[in-house]
Amino acid sequence: MEVSTRDLRDRLIGLSEVAAQDLPGGSLYVVATPIGNAADITLRALWVLSQVDVIAAEDTRVTRPLLARFGIRTPLIAAHQHNEREVAQQVVERLGRNERVAIVTDAGTPALSDPGSWLVRAALGAGRRVIPIPGPSSVVAALSVSGLTPGPFVFAGFLPSGASERERALRLLAVDGKPFLLFEAPHRIADLIAMLSSALSPDRRVVLARELTKKFEAISVQRAVELATLSVEERGEYVVLVDAAADAEPKDSDPADIDPAVARWLAALLEELPPARAAAIAAKASGQPKSAMYALALQLKAR
Repeated sequence: MEVSTRDLRDRLIGLSEVAAQDLPGGSLYVVATPIGNAADITLRALWVLSQVDVIAAEDTRVTRPLLARFGIRTPLIAAHQHNEREVAQQVVERLGRNERVAIVTDAGTPALSDPGSWLVRAALGAGRRVIPIPGPSSVVAALSVSGLTPGPFVFAGFLPSGASERERALRLLAVDGKPFLLFEAPHRIADLIAMLSSALSPDRRVVLARELTKKFEAISVQRAVELATLSVEERGEYVVLVDAAADAEPKDSDPADIDPAVARWLAALLEELPPARAAAIAAKASGQPKSAMYALALQLKAR
C-alpha cells in the first residue's frame, strides 16, 4: 500500500508525540530548516510550520516548495533583509492578536548571517515569547567535522564586500589567534583563499566545507602554506574554518608556578564556589592560565 508524504509525516508526528506539546499563541517561532538535504528537517519543525497562522520567509519562492513537499499549506509572507524592519511591526501586531508566527530563512537557522534578528528583537521588545525550534545549522555541521581545536571560536559570518574592509577584517581575525569560521559565496571563494594564504601563518590549519549535506558535499583540510596553489571549485556555498594559531593553543602549566598570593585568593574563592568557577574567576583576574588554576583548585580541594 502506497503511503503519501503527508500521511507519513502525520504518522511520524504522532509517534513523536510532538502534537501533545504546548504551542502557545502570541509567540514567534524561530524555525531551522534544511541547509541542503530536505530529510534533515525535524518533526517538531514540521509540526510547528503546519500549525502556526503564518510563516515569515526570507524568500517565499524557496520556502513554498519545501512546505509543499511535506503537505503544509500555511500562508507565507516575505521577510528579507530589505523589508525586515517593516515586517517586524506587522508580526508584532499579529502576535498581539494571539496569532502564532514562524520565521524561516532559505536554509539553516534564522538570524545567523540571515534575516531574523529584527523580528526577534521586535517580538522581545513587545514582551512576546520567542521560541527556538532548533535544527540544521551549517555552523554546527561544519564544526562537527572540522577537528578544530576545542575551546572558544569566532563566528564571523560573511566578510564585508569591499576589498579593503575584507582584508582588514580577515587580518584582525588572523592575528587574534583563536579559531574562526567564515561563510563565503562561490564566486568569491578564490579571492578569499588568496587572502587567507597571505594573512595566515604557514602552518595554520584550514578546513573548507562545501555543499554541506548535499549530494556533492566536499570537506578538505590543508595548511595555509598550501592555499597559494590550491584550486577551488567555484560552485556551492562554502564554510571556511581556520584553526587556532600554534601559539594560541592551550599549553599545560605547572600549578606550582602560581604566585602564593594568587593561590591564597583561589583558596578563598573555593570556600564559596565550585572549582571550575573559582578557577575561571582567578584566571581572569590574575592572567594565569585557566588550566593551571583549575589544577591548583583541585589540589586545594583535596587537602
